[in-house]
Order: sequence, then C-alpha cells, then structure tokens
Amino acid sequence: MKPKLRMAALAIVASAGLGIAGGCSTWDNMSRADKGTVGGAVVGGAVGNAVGGGALGTIGGAAVGGVVGREVAK
Repeated sequence: MKPKLRMAALAIVASAGLGIAGGCSTWDNMSRADKGTVGGAVVGGAVGNAVGGGALGTIGGAAVGGVVGREVAK
C-alpha cells in the first residue's frame, strides 16, 4: 500500500474511534471502557494495516482492537 493511502486509512480509523466519544466533551469525561475502545481501535487499525494491508485489514484490525480494548479496560 502506498504510504499516503496508508496514512489516510489510519487517520480515518483514528477519527472514527474518536467519534465513539462524540457525546463526551473531553477525554477526562470518558469512561475507562470508552478510552480502552478508542485506544484498542487505533492500535488494532495500525496492526491490521501492517499485517493485512489495505482498507479491509485496517478496518478489521480496528474492529477487533476496539472490542479487545473495551474488554481489557472493563
């Protein structure tokens, strides 16, 4: 995958993860589980892109990372 496309995909995943907390005014107001979901989605998206490549790997990694991050943070 081209570097610009990879960075764009990662930015989309990161912004989508932050959209989960759209109702919260600040990071401090988020629950621990929500923070875990966001962090897991960002890390999972990066790992999914590196391992699987392409948008599907990024999105799949973000989805799995978000679920795992939420469960770990509970």
